[in-house]
Amino acid sequence: MNRNATPAQPIHALHVERFSPYNFDPAQDVALEDLQSMFEAARWTASAFNAQPWRYIVGHKSSQPELWQAVLDVLVPGNQAWGQHVPVLALGLIRKDFEHNGKPNAWAQHDLGAASANLTVEATSRGIRVHQMAGIEPELAIERFELAENIQPVTALAMGYAGPNPELDPDIATRDENPRQRLAVEEFLLAGSL
Repeated sequence: MNRNATPAQPIHALHVERFSPYNFDPAQDVALEDLQSMFEAARWTASAFNAQPWRYIVGHKSSQPELWQAVLDVLVPGNQAWGQHVPVLALGLIRKDFEHNGKPNAWAQHDLGAASANLTVEATSRGIRVHQMAGIEPELAIERFELAENIQPVTALAMGYAGPNPELDPDIATRDENPRQRLAVEEFLLAGSL
């Protein structure tokens, strides 16, 4: 499945190849070694005060079906509809305070996003696709996983290989046929010129 971007300027091929599918090949699992490397890439992400506030809960359908199901259960119904076919599901969470002084970490969500982006680039280098999503039920996640008060669920990630899935609702499957579009740089550059 080729969903390559058409950049206006030269960029690394991994950014061109990265996309967030709804169609995940149900016959292809993600190897543990690949998952370990993807989360190692997240580990080495820069963060404010080197606090590394990102946390993940990862469920692998083939080896941890109960944990995988628990993650699926905290997705909103629209994401459950296609997420049920994905071999690896994860929740992205943040530690809301700094360990060194207990003060609120206003940059934690930014740092989680950066860690998940690094994970996604590593996944793309291995032919694995990551679909990040905001559609989760945070309160249900807190209850289901008995999270500490200073841990906040923020996002979810679906990880697997893109490919046709005959079990996927056709209305969802066709989303992968939509053209990939982005704002031009000039539209989000508020000051300065390139």
